[in-house]
Amino acid sequence: MSLLIKSQSSGRTMVQLPAGELEYVGFAAYRLSLGETLPVAAGDKELCLVLLSGRIGLKGEAPGQGAFDWDNLGDRQSVFEDKSPYAAYLPPGSQAQVTALSDVQIAVCAAPGSAQNGYGPRLIRPDSMKRSVRGKGANTRYVCDILPDSEPAHSLLVVEVRTPSGHSSSYPPHKHDTDDLPHQSFLEETYYHQVNPSQGFVFQRVYTDDRSIDQAMAVENSDLVVVPKGYHPVSVPYGYESYYLNVMAGPKRVWQFHNDPQHSWLLDL
Repeated sequence: MSLLIKSQSSGRTMVQLPAGELEYVGFAAYRLSLGETLPVAAGDKELCLVLLSGRIGLKGEAPGQGAFDWDNLGDRQSVFEDKSPYAAYLPPGSQAQVTALSDVQIAVCAAPGSAQNGYGPRLIRPDSMKRSVRGKGANTRYVCDILPDSEPAHSLLVVEVRTPSGHSSSYPPHKHDTDDLPHQSFLEETYYHQVNPSQGFVFQRVYTDDRSIDQAMAVENSDLVVVPKGYHPVSVPYGYESYYLNVMAGPKRVWQFHNDPQHSWLLDL
């Protein structure tokens, strides 16, 4: 199975993880023109809608939680702006409609949900998100926690990362594919990539200790990389800047990773 899902250059759906590809994680990214609408139905999943760029209105309802109507959301025209996004959490059973108030790119992140938690729909504003710098030297990258494990949800974790030209990211290589807390958690993951300028590419490798998975991929703008297990570093060529949106989910909503021992010496540099 190829872990690289190529994006579509036209049409409403930019890229989508096929149903059943992963057990816990679902993902799709859409492009909308001014005035276009996108219906969203959570079903038995919980959703996190991430407004990548543009402005939208979002309205709908959730069972037992009533209606919601959030208008004129959006404060960035590109994921490469130094701004956090608007996002929204929607519990299982939610029905919603996104209306584009400009040209829009939006991601729909999904994972198993539970109505028993009582989580209602909520708007996640940019100023509520933690931003941080991770790594040093040519391993520096810029992180925005959209839906971390410190915020309420059943299984969904969402984060975005910008990586400068010539830098590495998700590096040294780490994995989270074993249910061995507190040392490591089992979380599936997807990487939705954008590249600036858009004709560029980045490299991502996904590999396991036994090399039962070992794929190195040239990833272009709006492509999706699937990480069912294993290590998953990213390298950004000179002249281009990388953005990726990570979606993680598993049986326990804890992000605890394990570094590849062959490369853990890099942490001492």
